[in-house]
Amino acid sequence: MLIGSKLFAPGRRARLGWGRRVAAGAGIACTAFLLAACNAQGDPSVVVTGAPHPGVASSTSAAVTAKTTPRVYLAEGQDVRGRLLYRPACKSGCPLSGDSTAILDTMTWPTWSASKAVGTGTYELDGCNPDCAAGPVYKVPAVVTLSKPVKVCSSAGTRWVWSRASFRFPHGLPKALRGSNAPLNPWVFSSVSAAARHSCAG
Repeated sequence: MLIGSKLFAPGRRARLGWGRRVAAGAGIACTAFLLAACNAQGDPSVVVTGAPHPGVASSTSAAVTAKTTPRVYLAEGQDVRGRLLYRPACKSGCPLSGDSTAILDTMTWPTWSASKAVGTGTYELDGCNPDCAAGPVYKVPAVVTLSKPVKVCSSAGTRWVWSRASFRFPHGLPKALRGSNAPLNPWVFSSVSAAARHSCAG
């Protein structure tokens, strides 16, 4: 038994030494892995797999918003089958009325969303005195708000069009355009609303 014990003792020591080396190697590997994980958490350039990158998420959200938000147009002369204007609009003049007695000119639009458009420029109004053909035209500085979009249906597709305009005149109105001669404010585009209802009926 003593002989056997002496013969097997070196092998046992060898196995024990190999086991210690394996355990030590595993400990080093685990330590390296933990260090790498900690460094990854502190490194802003590392993106965790499976989590959306902030830049990708925001751009995707913006693209979805752009697709789902409808464009709203201004129907020139309140004719929904005619020219539809989108921001920027009325830089060189566009009629609000079918007879061109009310025209928006030199407009800039800081706001043009799906619910309203707000712009500043010149509101050209025909005094219609003695008649609209011979009456003087007054150029009045104005702040214009377009609102109340309505849906217009056609073979070309669905469009949204403004059906109401309200005005603010920072310098007031000329005397000739006051009282009973004052322009409609707000101005409801009844012809646009009627055309929209008729186009989408049935």
